[in-house]
Amino acid sequence: MSDFEESGPAAAEPQPSRRIVLALGAAAASTVVTIRPALAQTAGSLITCEIPVPAPEAAGQYIAADGTLVAPGTPGSFPPATRVITGEQAKVLLRGGTPTGVDSEAAQAYANYIRRLQAGMSGFTCYASLQMPR
Repeated sequence: MSDFEESGPAAAEPQPSRRIVLALGAAAASTVVTIRPALAQTAGSLITCEIPVPAPEAAGQYIAADGTLVAPGTPGSFPPATRVITGEQAKVLLRGGTPTGVDSEAAQAYANYIRRLQAGMSGFTCYASLQMPR
């Protein structure tokens, strides 16, 4: 017997057999089972992912209010973050908040720096994952 059976004498398209329908159902069920843990892992990794401000290749640079990198001592600029910013802290920054231990004006400059991240820059993957809808 073939994998497709015709239903009725004038059937225009063959119908899948019971075996194919059952196989598709089993595949769909296993997909649901494997996606749920991946989503849970993603949620956990957002909290622990890190964004260096500035990126290691720009160590020593200061952050201007608009998020660009400038030379140390530039008026209106802020020193680099003392440690990497976690995904959770980045969420606070991007919503206009100020994480503990960060000056509010520096926090805004750091948020602007994070918004300027592009593919290939340190921290971009973390920032991009924060932008994904849940």
